[in-house]
Amino acid sequence: MDIQPRPFDHPDAVKLNDQVQLEYVARYGDEGDVTPLDPSMFVPPRGLYLLAYDGLGRPVATGGWRTQDENAEGYADGDAELKRMYVVPEARGLGLARRVLAALEEDARAAGRIRMVLETGTAQPEAIALYTSSGYEPCAKFGHYREYESSRCFAKPLAAR
Repeated sequence: MDIQPRPFDHPDAVKLNDQVQLEYVARYGDEGDVTPLDPSMFVPPRGLYLLAYDGLGRPVATGGWRTQDENAEGYADGDAELKRMYVVPEARGLGLARRVLAALEEDARAAGRIRMVLETGTAQPEAIALYTSSGYEPCAKFGHYREYESSRCFAKPLAAR
């Protein structure tokens, strides 16, 4: 598995983002995740976007983080927010999400961020299991979906190692 940084608007990133949006629609019965995102949010050192490729060069997993600081949506100074964690169905169960997550945490830590935060939903129990088994704990709601009943927010300190 080859994990590479890519721009959020790279064609492979767009392809996987389209796929994850279809999955959100299927799971939640709405229009998908409408959180405003811009490619500039994932440019180092204020963020990073990663794509994982299989042995044939096909994009099979993705994830990114972006800088957040205290604001009206409930973020705190020093936050790094996970976005668009996704593994294509045929590559699930191989540990790809955990590898992408670890790489994103390490990069955010190196960029001086002190806490990784994420929002997911009740229709994604496998995501909740990944995050809780990776040391994330429930936290006060934040972000675009903070007032939705199905929203679940998690945080993990990014202490220096």
